[in-house]
Amino acid sequence: MKIVICDDSLEDLSKIEKLLLKYKELNADVDFELEKYSDASRLFRKIEKNELADIYILDMIMSVKSGIDIGKQIRSMDDESVIVYITSSEDFALDAYDVKAIRYLVKPVRNEKFFEAMDYAFAYTNVKRDAVFLVKTKDGLVSLSCSKIEYIENSSRMLEICLAGGKLVQSIFIRKSFDEEIKELLLQDNFLQVHKSFIINLKYVKKMAQSNMVMESDKIIPVSKKRIADVKRKYLLFVSGQYR
Repeated sequence: MKIVICDDSLEDLSKIEKLLLKYKELNADVDFELEKYSDASRLFRKIEKNELADIYILDMIMSVKSGIDIGKQIRSMDDESVIVYITSSEDFALDAYDVKAIRYLVKPVRNEKFFEAMDYAFAYTNVKRDAVFLVKTKDGLVSLSCSKIEYIENSSRMLEICLAGGKLVQSIFIRKSFDEEIKELLLQDNFLQVHKSFIINLKYVKKMAQSNMVMESDKIIPVSKKRIADVKRKYLLFVSGQYR
């Protein structure tokens, strides 16, 4: 993973670097190579040569080449690199939208806002490679391959994630609702919420019973009464789709 920071203020460049290093310290599984530029023209020339990074953190207002100039050049070469803008003005938000920036942070940048942007940036980058589910554990931020998730249980406001092969991963206390935590997974056809506290991967269903699903791990997952008809319909559609 390569991250590029570009800001013509050496002081701000140093601040962003420190925030990135703090983020890395807080997330043990995160690893990246960092490049810093105070000269936007130099970065522009590098992008012209198709020497691209995974994530760009760009100041918006710079001399000679603006953050938007850099962003447009990135997009002319690549549509998947992540762009995060950091600026002293809110006047360029629409321009940031035009180059598909994922975040627009106003200086001075608060730690929590920056860390949230980085969570999203890493998640977005990983999804482009192989869909992942990000979970915060006591050991840091962990990326789990969605294809390996058998089911997730909401237990006392912590996520219990069972992976294929039986490995269990437990999150720290979740601040958002369970529905909010799993909403991205539900965009995938093979994931289905069968109960207020359970989401399953239909790939790992061994058998569907009257009021539960038996998983490959032999875990019996309850299906709530109000969801039974919908779960049965979606499960049968999924199974039939595997044999087309």
